[in-house]
Amino acid sequence: MSVTYVGSGPYCYANSLAMLLGDEAPPPAVIEVLTGSPYGMELIGGRLPLFDPFGWDPGIGLDAAIGLLGWECESVDGGTAAAAIDRLRRACQDGPVLAGPLELGLLPYQPGSGKAIGADHYVVVLEVDDGTVLVHDPEGYPYATLPVDAFAEAWRGELISYLRRPFRMRYGFTRREPVTPEEALRRSLPAGLAWLAGRTDVEVPPGTLGQGEAAERTARLVEEGLDPEVRMLWQEFAVRVGARRLNDLAACLSSLGLDAGAAVAVEQARIVGGLQGPLVSGDDVALAAGLRRLAPTYERLRAALIAGGRAFPGPGTPS
Repeated sequence: MSVTYVGSGPYCYANSLAMLLGDEAPPPAVIEVLTGSPYGMELIGGRLPLFDPFGWDPGIGLDAAIGLLGWECESVDGGTAAAAIDRLRRACQDGPVLAGPLELGLLPYQPGSGKAIGADHYVVVLEVDDGTVLVHDPEGYPYATLPVDAFAEAWRGELISYLRRPFRMRYGFTRREPVTPEEALRRSLPAGLAWLAGRTDVEVPPGTLGQGEAAERTARLVEEGLDPEVRMLWQEFAVRVGARRLNDLAACLSSLGLDAGAAVAVEQARIVGGLQGPLVSGDDVALAAGLRRLAPTYERLRAALIAGGRAFPGPGTPS
């Protein structure tokens, strides 16, 4: 039996986009699946394991979800901090702005903040005045305020690995065409298959592995002695977001009648969620064994989705 998870979790960009789209937004669970994040695992640079596809990042995912839902927006980044704050102030006069990635460790209203840790985060900016930025932070802080200078420093995101230019913001959201959540999910399936197969059009650091190879190599890293920083990241973020993404993927695939794919996604969610206990208790034998159980499921999910290919929308269906 599969029960869809409802509760807290680090869905910052999906929740932020849902706020921007307002009454026309699908549930954040659907947005998360549309970003493509559940379709894989990667070991970045041979060192950092995350439960998202080889070469994927939230910026790629957000753009995909926005387009699949029939929306478009303005997107801008770069320049000086002063120019970026001025752009943000002017954009907020016409409506809220999706800002990010920001450095989570430098948001002063977050308990324990004060040090950049390379943790990416997304917020909705409501207002900017001469000295203060007002945000809805989906981590649990509605109407949070922080000084302009502090916001700019977090927005610079110097330690965020996938950020090439600072001060990214998306604004001016307009509906290009009406698209139901079901249709958006159907349209997203070819991209999901492409992520599972391993895209070759994305840039990755040397030594990066994807899907089953990433899981197998991560199991060996656990046996060799997992980096304490990686262990902490997994304890606080990676495992719980990975399990939730897969649980949401299962629900979305089931809603499309792709029951075989949904069954594999449920199995993946249970395996990934089951890593949290061994991770915290230090049972590395169980942790490595769980990762090895996970490794073959990515190809099984791909095969199940190909077998259900009649659900795919028209030309261009991957094979």
